[in-house]
Amino acid sequence: MAKEPHVIGRIGWLRAAVLGANDGIVSTASLMLGVAGARGSHANIVVAGVAGLVSGAMAMAAGEYVSVHSQSDTENAELRRERTHLRTDYAGERQELVDIYIARGLDATLAGQVADQLMRHDALGAHARDELGITHARKARPTQAAAASAASYAIGAAVPLIMGAAGSQSSLAAAVSLSSLVMLAVLGGIAAYAGGANILKGSVRVTFWGALAMAVTAGVGAALGTAV
Repeated sequence: MAKEPHVIGRIGWLRAAVLGANDGIVSTASLMLGVAGARGSHANIVVAGVAGLVSGAMAMAAGEYVSVHSQSDTENAELRRERTHLRTDYAGERQELVDIYIARGLDATLAGQVADQLMRHDALGAHARDELGITHARKARPTQAAAASAASYAIGAAVPLIMGAAGSQSSLAAAVSLSSLVMLAVLGGIAAYAGGANILKGSVRVTFWGALAMAVTAGVGAALGTAV
């Protein structure tokens, strides 16, 4: 029988990649539009975009690594605790699984048989999965999450940066805004498709919030530029 495909295994890297790319586009485009609104020169706008790409990618990697590593530390601590409990109170740990399976709908006899078989096969794995909710698909992977966030942020940030650097100052705002909104729509659609969600809703949601962020930043830049 062919294995049924599921999208749950993509959750970890997909979340980090989508968040990184979205932030890269929105943050860099907003930064460039803010500087443009404040009447910065073309060179200043591009430099601001480069600085935003580098600093943002590093910040995303560091933040994601620390966050996910904290989750990983918690998981490892829970697994160590379970190993200790399995050595010191095997019967009590077995009963915990039995109670879990009864709560899920099995009768007491069958729940006991299932608990016995699973604990003979992999006692720690059974408790990690059914008691703690730790599975291979959901296990925290700090390095993978950090790398995905940094790479996706840089890729996303490169879109408005390249468009701004390639165009003239008169067309910069339009080029950065349009290219960023198009990429946000594409990103939202891809993320929704990969996650098995509605593509149109995903595109609209990501594009709307990105457009709002860019509009607010450009407005603040224009206000500050006029004031100065």
